[in-house]
Parts: sequence; C-alpha cells; structure tokens
Amino acid sequence: MPDSSFDTVLIANRGEIALRAVEVCRALDLKTVAVYSTADRDAAHVAKADRAVCIGPAPASKSYLSAEALLHVAQGTGCGAVYPGYGFLSENATFARRCGEEGIKFVGPAADTIADMGDKAKARAKAAALGVPVVPGSDGVFTKSEAARREADRIGWPLLLKARAGGGGRGMRVVEAPDAFDKAFGQASREAEAAFSDGAMYLERFFPRIRHIEVQVLGDGRGEAIAYHERDCSVQRRHQKLVEESPSPAVDAALRSRIVEAALSLTRGIRYEGAGTVEFILEPDTGEFFFIEMNTRIQVEHPVTEMRADVDLVAAQFRIAAGEGLDAFVRDDHDQHGHAIEFRINAEDWRRDFAPSPGRIEHWQAPGGDGVRLDTAMGQGLTVPPYYDSMIAKLIVHGADREDAIRRATGALSAFECGGIATTADFHRWLLGQPDYIHGRVDTRWIERTASSDDSRRLSA
Repeated sequence: MPDSSFDTVLIANRGEIALRAVEVCRALDLKTVAVYSTADRDAAHVAKADRAVCIGPAPASKSYLSAEALLHVAQGTGCGAVYPGYGFLSENATFARRCGEEGIKFVGPAADTIADMGDKAKARAKAAALGVPVVPGSDGVFTKSEAARREADRIGWPLLLKARAGGGGRGMRVVEAPDAFDKAFGQASREAEAAFSDGAMYLERFFPRIRHIEVQVLGDGRGEAIAYHERDCSVQRRHQKLVEESPSPAVDAALRSRIVEAALSLTRGIRYEGAGTVEFILEPDTGEFFFIEMNTRIQVEHPVTEMRADVDLVAAQFRIAAGEGLDAFVRDDHDQHGHAIEFRINAEDWRRDFAPSPGRIEHWQAPGGDGVRLDTAMGQGLTVPPYYDSMIAKLIVHGADREDAIRRATGALSAFECGGIATTADFHRWLLGQPDYIHGRVDTRWIERTASSDDSRRLSA
C-alpha cells in the first residue's frame, strides 16, 4: 500500500463481501471496523474485524441503508475510509458525496460518476458521445405513459421499459405490443418509485434472444484504465444472474477486442476510479453488441475474473483508493488463462419458483480440490436471516478450458452439502446436465423458456 490518508476502514456491508473485505484489509495492514444489525450479531465478518459496532435492528432500512448511522460510526471510530462492497449503499451517490464532505475516503468512484452512470439516460448519452454503441432507445426519461407511448411508437416493438434508477430487474418490463404499454408503464413506474423513490422510465428496443456480456474494468480516476476479458452472465431468471463465466462461449478473439475497447473508451472517458463493470447485450448471430449500463462497484461475480487473471480485485480497490497506479493490475491475453465459472448458491427452493428459504444451517460441507473456490460467510450452526439478499455462497471453479471447468463444477457441486434449508445447488446440478448449457446455447430468457416448457418433476430429476 502506498502512503495514504487512511489506515482504518469502515466495512459498510455484511455477508461474504464484508468478510472478504476484512481479510483483504488485514493483508494490506489496514484496520477494520465492521458494522452489523441485530440479526447479524454472530456473523463471521463481525468476529474477524478489529472492531465491530451494532448499527441498528434487522431491517436494512434501519441498519445497513442508514447513511447517517454509518457516517456516525465511521467518525466515532476514526475511520479514514468506507468500503461499500456491493448492494446497499454501494451505488448511492449521496452517500459517497457525504463521505467526501466528512473527509472520509469512499472506496469507489466519485459521487458525480455514480450519479451519472446510475441515471440510464445520462449513461447512454455519455457512452454514445464516446463512440460506444448503445441500444436504440429514448434520449430522455418519462414519468407519464402518454408521452412515453409516442416515443415507443418511434422506437418500435417489442421494447423494454427500464427504471432510470433501476437495478436487479426492478422497474423493468418487456412490452410486446402497443395495447399492453400503458398498463406495463404504470406497473414498472410504481415498482421503481417504491424501490428507488424515482418512477421515471427509460425506453429501449427489446431483443428477444441476447447474451449478457460484461467487462471488468479498473480506473485510476485520472483517465487511465485497464480491462479484463469478458464475463458471460446469460444464465438469468427474471433479470437476476444465476451463473457467470469467462470467457464467453459466444465471443471470439476479434469480437472480444471490440467489446473490451468499448469498455475502455467509456471508463477512460468518464475518468473512472476503482473497480467497475461495463455491461453489454450481444446478439450472437450478428456479433452486434450494445452498451446497457455501468455498475459503479465491485460485482458479485468478480471472482470469475480473479481466477483467470490471478488478480485480487478487492485489494485493487483499496490500493487505487490509496493513490496507487494501475501498473500492478495490467493483464494481457497470455495472463488470462483457462475457463472460470461462478455458481450463486442462494437460500431458495428452486422447485417452488425459487421461494426464499431462510433458517438455520444444520449441516454444511464445503467442496474443495484444485481449481475450486467457495466464497462464503456461512457455515454449520449459523442462521440465514430473512431480511437480506438470499445469496449464501459463491462456488467458483477454474479449469484448463470450458469442458474441464464444467467437469470440476460437477464434482464440486456433488460434494457441496447444506442441510436445514433449501438452496439453489440442486438447480446448478440440473443445469450442468442440460445440453443447451453444455454446448453454450443459452440466452438471458433460456431459464424462463425451459422452466415453462417442463414440469417440476422433470426439472428436479
């Protein structure tokens, strides 16, 4: 670590990313202050941090989403930096700005960058101005369906309604025909208002069968940036990612070069600082790709890149925040090797429409072996609370090629055991037996089509 203005970090998150941040800080000789809700009193990140402070009751709105409480703890414990992880306040421009006003380093991009990239219309405009291909869509946002309908007729059908401040599939609707537009607009706008206090909607052309491709980037905040090979996040359910892998089965070397260069153009053009992800949709048949958004934080699936490039992206976040340049993180094509796949293990019963399954973990057996990694803060005897995101672990495998990675994943998933609650491990075991997945023929709507064309007995076989 270079000389910096901070030696103590507030870890403003929970679960595996909070535990990971604590461990990385320890390796970098940084002290940590963990925060926790009453539901997370016995959490692993609480036990491993140098200090821990209860920040409020179980509901996230009264604990992990309380910017004032987080800032109060940071100031009271002498923290010079705040690490937001992903989720919660990680992409909240107001919180990042408040940190700066209080003289606390926000480990991430500038507040204005978060605000601009969080506004889909502004992000689209910036990308287009930098020569990055964008999806045909509206130049602005709409709060009334009447005005939006006229723009929809210009863009063409089918189209996608997206919340200006959206994320995780909330405030998003596919509209197949004009007669369904008004109802869908109202539903999406109300959902966005409830989730983000912003009901403004953006319109873009909808492509029925596409792959979701993203590029991991690092920026120094001064206009320099590096990018790694693409990740393919096409195995999704209702816009929620379930599996991520790199490289994409649908991307060859020439296409990869074009996608990576587009991601770099945006990252450099906005003078991005820290770790981020530039996301695209790809039409495999034509090779056309379009920018859809930039996530101004570390991604859940960042270990896929770490496994292939032998880089610690969480440590990179801290080192860049402390003023270090990018030279240590550069990886060329020869440094990024093999194939990596991440499986999100959620506390959900996939046979019951992925219903949440919180509760006490009665039995836990983690897989191991060469090329197998499990990122988690859970274990036997711990309880999965019902208040937060249902992800309890990330199983990442790395092999010489995709076939080898799938083979290792099959073995790792067979060895993984979690008793007492339902998990999506069974879904992943099923997935690895599907010819479409094995041969790389999935798209972002493949799960919905496959599930709707099969019955639960066959899916769980």
